[in-house]
Amino acid sequence: MSVSIFDSFLTTPDMIALFDDASVVQAMFSFESALARAQAAEGIIPETAARAIASVCNAQLYDIPALVHASRRAGSLAIPLVKELTKTVALFNQESATFVHWGSTSQDVIDSAMVLVTRQALKLLDQGLEALTESLLGLAELHLSTPILARTLMQPAQVTSFGFKLVGWAAPLVRARVQLRQTAQRALQLQLGGAVGTLAVMGAQGPAVVQRVAADLGLAVPDAAWHTQRDEWVRLGLEVAVLVGSLNKIATDLSLMTQGEIAELAEPSGSGRGGSSAMPHKRNPVSSMIALAAATRTPQHAAALLACMGQQHERGLGNWQAELAEWPGLFLSAHGALSALAEAMAGLQVDTVRMRHNIDGLRGLVFAEAVSICLAGAIGRPQAHALMEQLTQAAVHSGTDLNVVVADAVGNDDRLRGTVDLQALQKLFDPVAAAAPAEALARGQLKTIRITVASLTALPS
Repeated sequence: MSVSIFDSFLTTPDMIALFDDASVVQAMFSFESALARAQAAEGIIPETAARAIASVCNAQLYDIPALVHASRRAGSLAIPLVKELTKTVALFNQESATFVHWGSTSQDVIDSAMVLVTRQALKLLDQGLEALTESLLGLAELHLSTPILARTLMQPAQVTSFGFKLVGWAAPLVRARVQLRQTAQRALQLQLGGAVGTLAVMGAQGPAVVQRVAADLGLAVPDAAWHTQRDEWVRLGLEVAVLVGSLNKIATDLSLMTQGEIAELAEPSGSGRGGSSAMPHKRNPVSSMIALAAATRTPQHAAALLACMGQQHERGLGNWQAELAEWPGLFLSAHGALSALAEAMAGLQVDTVRMRHNIDGLRGLVFAEAVSICLAGAIGRPQAHALMEQLTQAAVHSGTDLNVVVADAVGNDDRLRGTVDLQALQKLFDPVAAAAPAEALARGQLKTIRITVASLTALPS
């Protein structure tokens, strides 16, 4: 497929190559070759015809731009492809040419080709997920006890651990790998039904041919042709879209944490990366930018797939064709976002000093809830909550650290003095101690995630 310079900016050459015209056409020829071999094995066509057909099922032998051009007038890429394949076989054996594409239909060859290409696309995604997840888990293990501000509604909330945050980024990616594999087992199935999905031309041998073609191509055997039953296929596309949503979340957090005013993280720099044409001081988070841009386009692709499901009768008019056009976009965006974030995380710069500075800069306000719970043991939760609202406001107005304001309040309150342990109260303002619950949870999650990752074997070629 041809992509604009702006499309290519948001994806990778590897994924572009998989959905390139030559790649899709070769996948179509792979189907035609497997079909001929299977039909010969079942006695439907002569063995000599199968050999003749298979010998010229090579995309390099054909004028692919001419095929693509002709497909617009024909209404399907399969029609000019089968025509040219037939002509080429006839050059060597006129009789064998009559058996090209026997009992099949355009949607059989195109859908099966898209399944073959998608299988390779999923392998690229799986490899990218493995690399990004490993980087995130490695960083998490290094920063299990590193305190960092947790933020809710874009505002400082409490102290968590950076390791806990990283595990939260990694976990959906591991789930995505599992879900994509499971969904692919069902969706990556052969399409072969003939004109209306009944295998009528191949007669009683039809089901056996399906079995042979599926085995030859390494695809699942469908219960029946799924020409207009697109549920499993679309479900696979939607899983890719959900993955991109999880990548969007990581890129959003990363972009916010690399802002100069926050500066807790920084993407890799050097070799012109992240520079500005006007401002020499700029260090733009280009990985986040690519991932966010790619993710922004994904919901439209997913929605289009759902809109295409209402296909008419036994062959869709317009909606199947629209689905074909939308499908590659999901994978292009997913791999672009994955690769960008993998590059960022492999060289991510973590500023733990700045993380602590951002906590300390809030003068203890993020520990207010913990203090409120401590005081509740003496005066009850409603009264403690109301008191802490007053004390946090006083600390803000006076510019005094909250721990000082709280200590003064305890010393001056008959209900609290002698009841509340001031030394224990002061420990609540320790960022490392505050991050401990998050650290403990992250350790448990890490162990579970590592077990899941270890169970995922390499996908077959």
